[in-house]
Amino acid sequence: MQTGFVGLGAMGAHMARSLHRAGLLTGVWNRTADRAKVLAKELGCHAFASLAELAGNCEAVVICVSADDDVRAVVAGLEPGLNPNMIVMDCSTVAAGTARDMRAALDALGVGFLDCPVSGGVEGARNATLAVMVGGDEPVFTRAQPILSALGKTVAYLGPSGAGQAAKATNQIMCAGIIQAVGEAMAFAHAEGLPLDRLIETLGKGAGSSWYFVNRAPFMAHNSYPAGFRVRLHAKDLRICRDMAAQHGAQLPVVESTLAQYGQLIVQGFGDEDISAIYRLKSALFPAEREAT
Repeated sequence: MQTGFVGLGAMGAHMARSLHRAGLLTGVWNRTADRAKVLAKELGCHAFASLAELAGNCEAVVICVSADDDVRAVVAGLEPGLNPNMIVMDCSTVAAGTARDMRAALDALGVGFLDCPVSGGVEGARNATLAVMVGGDEPVFTRAQPILSALGKTVAYLGPSGAGQAAKATNQIMCAGIIQAVGEAMAFAHAEGLPLDRLIETLGKGAGSSWYFVNRAPFMAHNSYPAGFRVRLHAKDLRICRDMAAQHGAQLPVVESTLAQYGQLIVQGFGDEDISAIYRLKSALFPAEREAT
């Protein structure tokens, strides 16, 4: 199935490469055109001049952009080139309501739509081992399986439009709690004078381990936070979670506390660092650490 890819950020560029390795990628488009041209040259595919041109030359389109308004703008740009029976798959993290709106808009054109956000970080995108959470019409999901399977190791159909985004919101709440716990644990371990690299290797095999502990505690140990999942992007996702919870009349303490801490990091100029940078705040809980810094 000839597939175009839209959005070549930290995740998207690797995902486009995965489609290329599977023989599915026709071409790419990015808001910053030079980025699309560089990747197209690397992969030997086409860098389309417009979204409509990309849509007109593909049977399916995968989107991976940052926010709800970006998704809406991309879908509007694609519309003039879309044909009935095409499939648009959105791997961005946006509100479930946005996914349902996009499904309704494209359904009127006879175009299938899937909300299929992903989890697994830059590593998962690079290695095509992402977890893909899919919402939409099941027959469309069945047709899209070859594309989705090229992007991730785990591909799960979870229900109608919006279900994929609701699942991703669930994941983002879990990530908030886990990164807070890992940050506090690592700050405690440092204050206790433990050998952090050896500790990570040991506890990574214990009952309290998690993907974030194994893959991000080393960032904390070395006080270096290269962007994997940026603070400002997780904050955006958690605001979506907060709004979705509010529709049920609920407030989520883990979400609220994490948003408050991310707000501090962003004000301090760390919004583009990996979310493991929460360790900067956790280490300050220990008086000796505050004096050292």
